[in-house]
Amino acid sequence: MEPLLIALFIGFGLVIGILFGFFGMGGSFLVTPALLVFGYPAKVAVGSGLAFVFGTSVIAALRHRNLGQVDYKLALMFIVGMTSGIKVGEYVVLWLEATGMADIVVGTAYVLLLATVGLFTFRDSRGSDDDGASSLPERFEVLQIPPMVSISGGVEISVWLTLGIALFVGILSGFLGVGGGFLLMPAMVYVLGVPTVVAVGTDVLQITVSGGFGAFSYAQNGAVELAVVAPLLAGSALGARIGAAATNLTDEDDIKGYFAAMLLAGSVAVASNRVGDALGIHILDQISLVLIFGSAVVVAAAVVYSALVNLRERESPSVSTSD
Repeated sequence: MEPLLIALFIGFGLVIGILFGFFGMGGSFLVTPALLVFGYPAKVAVGSGLAFVFGTSVIAALRHRNLGQVDYKLALMFIVGMTSGIKVGEYVVLWLEATGMADIVVGTAYVLLLATVGLFTFRDSRGSDDDGASSLPERFEVLQIPPMVSISGGVEISVWLTLGIALFVGILSGFLGVGGGFLLMPAMVYVLGVPTVVAVGTDVLQITVSGGFGAFSYAQNGAVELAVVAPLLAGSALGARIGAAATNLTDEDDIKGYFAAMLLAGSVAVASNRVGDALGIHILDQISLVLIFGSAVVVAAAVVYSALVNLRERESPSVSTSD
């Protein structure tokens, strides 16, 4: 791999590490489409994305644990459900690869899922007092079949509902090559009613296990490109710690807003790439690349800036009092 490309992946890893620590997502929701844009086969893009998920999540999980933002009971249920579903998703990708349809199907699924979840989250971040998204957990109370368990934040959840969500997300995770964070975090917040910071920290912990399981499965099929994963992990080692610390300094609605922006940008980027390939319009491939890298850099910078501003505001009263 060329030195310039290695440096590019290290920088991208730093940015994704910040986003991962902040949102509780392994970053493969950006890495996988980015590798598709670079021309890697869908199988390799998916496998390498999961390998990156595993490496980055170990770093951020330790940081979130120190901040007290992890619920181990909830994480265990998601780990059990997702590891079962990931294998199913992997079989689907390998079958599509054999039929020559993997690239178009995986790309289209990315566009639809990122756009749907992104729009839903953006709507909630702009009006959390409305009777819509914010009341969704109450609508699922009828599905909360015993046994029920208490988790951090004083919330009671159904074991069976939680396992069902984890299984479904696990299938999508194995199919799309993501740790499931961009689906699990909204599921925990909007379906189960888990506080956002706890959802982020818990998601990071389960990604460590599910991402490692998925990466190992794909590696057995020769679908992990270590030359790509290594520089990405080198950059994310620092970024994940920065992002995790920022969750403690940022308003919950701001977290949702930044999250939505990332998903919508990723959706447009993959759509541009797919259309460009289908119609032979190469400028659209370049646009998609700029969107993926540009949006990641902009949102990561906004996260760091917002955290620094809030930290300064929190410290100002104490400084005034001491004077």
